[in-house]
Amino acid sequence: MALQRTIKAHVRKGENLYAAECVEIAVVTQGKTLDETLVNLQEAVALHLEDEDPADFGLVRDPAILVAIELEPAGGQA
Repeated sequence: MALQRTIKAHVRKGENLYAAECVEIAVVTQGKTLDETLVNLQEAVALHLEDEDPADFGLVRDPAILVAIELEPAGGQA
């Protein structure tokens, strides 16, 4: 089985914070801004994989993070 080169994550805007959740690994984080959330996501993924063999999670060494961001439609109407 080929190892994945990326960890997929979804970012959603809540009422006061952005929330990020990974698909392949158990990582969830948040931030006040989108930039803060992405920095927190990188740190949380690094901490989750620290002292672990990424292959145990089906990942290559030093995988990239692929982020999908949910945006509201222009004008703020859903």
